Amino acid sequence: MTIKPILAWVCALVVSAGATVARADDGGRLDRIRKTGTIQIGFPDASPPFAFLDNDGKPIGYTLEICEHVAQRIKAKLGLAAIQIRHVPVQSATRIPLISNGTIDLECGTATNLPERHKLVSFAPTTFVAQIVLVARKGADVDVNDLASFRGKAISAQAGGQTQRYVVQASARDNLDIRVMAAKDTAEAFLLLSSGRAQGTANDDAMAYTTVANAPDSDSYKIGTKGLEFAPYGILEPKDDPAFKAAVDEAVIGLMKDGTVARLYAKYFESPIPPRQINLKLPMSDVLKRALARPTDSGDPADYQ
Repeated sequence: MTIKPILAWVCALVVSAGATVARADDGGRLDRIRKTGTIQIGFPDASPPFAFLDNDGKPIGYTLEICEHVAQRIKAKLGLAAIQIRHVPVQSATRIPLISNGTIDLECGTATNLPERHKLVSFAPTTFVAQIVLVARKGADVDVNDLASFRGKAISAQAGGQTQRYVVQASARDNLDIRVMAAKDTAEAFLLLSSGRAQGTANDDAMAYTTVANAPDSDSYKIGTKGLEFAPYGILEPKDDPAFKAAVDEAVIGLMKDGTVARLYAKYFESPIPPRQINLKLPMSDVLKRALARPTDSGDPADYQ
């Protein structure tokens, strides 16, 4: 994908989001949830361990379960006897427009908290802090710790995600002439690598380790150990709905303080998970421990030091 089409796509996304934001219910999301007894949760269905489908096709995952707990706390706050959670599959390129036009109330996956996104959406307090890494086949004439070694080659990345943005901007800045192949999700991005159509793929570290671990030829790949950029993840919330944001943020902070988030982390990062019961054995980083101890919805990397 060349720079020109990407810029055109970004402009179209911004226009779409801006045109649809006014469609949100005038009474706010809490009023709508109170009246309908339903909350609509968007999730990427192929981004383990954050949000994906189990062997029976049921949506599961670290971020997704946090959102389901949030839904139960909102149910209690509103005094509802029950709440129906409607799961809506989304992609990186669709999640912001679907939040803005009211199709979903929350997006629970791998959205990176970037300051420029605050013009379109809000973020709940950070629940994961990732680093962008490169993945390639062992034996390939590239260095997964050096983006410049991919000069003139193809790298796959999720369309609309931070990884795509980073590679595109870094390639342009350093005149690397990297061809960025946009994929709808992590699985497709890895398929472009495994099939030989891309010489590398850019992803956040946890998803990179999960994808490689679940590949039938997992020993055939190498994963970068040098993070290219910091990526704090947060649940996406609609912009300009302060009552709803306050309720969601209160719930997320409560889940951090009572240990629920830490237990979900252990479940998905330090225990066997579907589909192949792979244990990532990825202990919680010190930076994430600090973010859970001092909750923040900041998109400034300096706030996570």
